[in-house]
Amino acid sequence: MLSNFGGLTTARLSGTRGLTPLGVGHSPCWSLFNSISSHLNALADNLISPVVLCFLMGITARWIKSDLAVPEPIYQGLSIYLLLAIGLKGGSALAITPVGDLLLPASATLALGIITPVSAFFLMRRCGRLGVEDAAAVAAHYGSVSVVTFLAAVEAVKRTGAPLEGFMPALVAVLEVPGIIVALLFANQAGAGKGSWKRALHEVVTGKSIVLLLGGLFIGWACGPKKLEDVQPFFATAFKGALCIFMIELGLAAGKRLRDAGRAGLRLLILGCILPVLHGVLGVSAGLLAGLSPGGAVVLGAMAGSASYIAAPAAVRVALPGANPAYYLTLALGITFPFNLAFGIPLLQTLAHHLSLWL
Repeated sequence: MLSNFGGLTTARLSGTRGLTPLGVGHSPCWSLFNSISSHLNALADNLISPVVLCFLMGITARWIKSDLAVPEPIYQGLSIYLLLAIGLKGGSALAITPVGDLLLPASATLALGIITPVSAFFLMRRCGRLGVEDAAAVAAHYGSVSVVTFLAAVEAVKRTGAPLEGFMPALVAVLEVPGIIVALLFANQAGAGKGSWKRALHEVVTGKSIVLLLGGLFIGWACGPKKLEDVQPFFATAFKGALCIFMIELGLAAGKRLRDAGRAGLRLLILGCILPVLHGVLGVSAGLLAGLSPGGAVVLGAMAGSASYIAAPAAVRVALPGANPAYYLTLALGITFPFNLAFGIPLLQTLAHHLSLWL
């Protein structure tokens, strides 16, 4: 039986355990070469896409000091459009998904929302040598989710032709809030949180990302696929084009943050690359164990390995006013986000392919 996931074409031979490349023997050297080659192919395929290239264009424009800018009203409008479209699509899938199929993936996602901020907090304290308030601020970002990283992972999986669960947007909503709350609890227990908890929770729960995602999920679920057909052309046809423009703005913002990378220090920059891999591996493993397809596990891994730069900053500014944005924003938007787009997602695709053979 042939399988092609993450750029790796293999054949499962009856009576054997594992995989043998087509037309090739069992040479360990060849297997290693084939694995490296497949990962490089997935990496190249991921980089050469309109979404990623628009992001790189934004970074380049910032570096060459171009006057390119996406007007704030357009950026906000695109944010609303993309978040609502994600919610509607996920809600439409929920309408035809048995509740039993969602319980394990949702539970795994909730567990990731607790584990990831804990690991980020202790790594930032022990290895990054940050104070409690700064470590908690960084942990809040890594405990939440980047919606755009989610979209990039979905597009990467679709390009391989791998199946993908339609209810994944619902898991984005599940992962958005718990990690922020857990991270703020660390700061509060240590007496570092000097801001208003009530206001911080209000920022998280009533922020536009949560309102639009949950609202879209409810509307999509209530209407179902049939009634959403009338708005399908607007929310489906223009989606990728809108995402490209949105990515230009994110590239401009990331380019600005990359200039501040030196202030964060080498230790933090390394952690900004280690955390998405660590959390991504946990996410892929949890997804496969929860019954997700390899494609769904890749997306969940990308979600777990991402860092929020919409919901988390708003809550951190209120609850942890003394935290340094040069740490948490530079890591989330300037380091981890580009790392995931370029390397993280292809790595998770290769990992999911191999793990799916054993789990």
